[in-house]
Amino acid sequence: MLYSNRKLISYIAPGAPATRRPATGQEPFLRPEIGFTPKWYHDAIGVNFDRKWHTDPAYRKEAIIAMRKELARRFPETAIGNINQPDEPLDLLTGTHGACSVAAMYGVPIRYAQDGWPVCEHYVLSPDEIDKLEPIDLDANPFFQDLMVQIDWIAKDQGRVEGYINWQGVLNNAWRLRGEALFTDLFDAPKRCHRLFDCICTTMIEAVRRLHECQRSSGVEVNFITVSNCLVNMISPEQYREFLFPLDKKMAEAFGCIGVHNCAWNADPYINDYAQIPHLGYIDMGLESDLARAKRLFPHARRALMYKPTDLANKSREDIRRDLERIAREYGPCDIVAADIEAGTPDRRVRELLEMCDEFKLL
Repeated sequence: MLYSNRKLISYIAPGAPATRRPATGQEPFLRPEIGFTPKWYHDAIGVNFDRKWHTDPAYRKEAIIAMRKELARRFPETAIGNINQPDEPLDLLTGTHGACSVAAMYGVPIRYAQDGWPVCEHYVLSPDEIDKLEPIDLDANPFFQDLMVQIDWIAKDQGRVEGYINWQGVLNNAWRLRGEALFTDLFDAPKRCHRLFDCICTTMIEAVRRLHECQRSSGVEVNFITVSNCLVNMISPEQYREFLFPLDKKMAEAFGCIGVHNCAWNADPYINDYAQIPHLGYIDMGLESDLARAKRLFPHARRALMYKPTDLANKSREDIRRDLERIAREYGPCDIVAADIEAGTPDRRVRELLEMCDEFKLL
């Protein structure tokens, strides 16, 4: 079994989708990571997440400071949103353009919203366009160069470029470029899929390297990559093994540490292959997965459980406790990732989850 001596944990910055960051080695047995939707912040304090939030780091800085203050007011003495850390240097990078950056580099328009995540417009490359596709020339790509301008501003303003771009995963990005036709292409045009996937993987590796170089020059060392395989349940384990596993492995080898995100799905059909990814520092999955088996297969990676926001909002306290007891028994130590908590979920439920996780700190 292949593994890394480094571990990653879940990380949710204010106004950002979940990503990963390095573990310290001092994480509690059940470590909660809490995140809220843009609508939660919009309804609470009026933050506008439209285009300006994602393209103007000075505006984003003001919004993040306001969001941190609201989190501190409602959840004092917690680590939610990293509010237990000082205001400088701030992470002004995480959350920028949501999960749309790679697709945007390939020309997919982004639709922004005042109270929602950025989403990619419906955009389908034709078979001929994919057959001519190449990795992105980052030096000539307007979207990537605009991102570099933001990074330069952050470096000058904060002295350091903390944070992470959500680059997604190869399959997620390919779907944004090819749409639903991607899933028939896997059967009817496998060579086309290989070309599309290879172009995306090459682009991701080069973009991540460029970002890491900029961060390193500001004094921030980032030496891992994370991938989001949110759509993996749309393909068979055999298709993952043929088309995507070699590329996840390639990215792991390129950076020496990788985290794999699966959303709250049942990861059982794919975990044997995931266990063969070298330098695996993080893996997450949903409650329906065989958690005990996953613990056996990933003894050296930090494991995480994606706890559905609907379960947090709607389950009884007793049912949530039973879930946590099972997770602790079968899967711990691990993160409990309660992401995308929606406006209207009582703060009391969040505090209850934190309290229940804390009960397992001595295990």
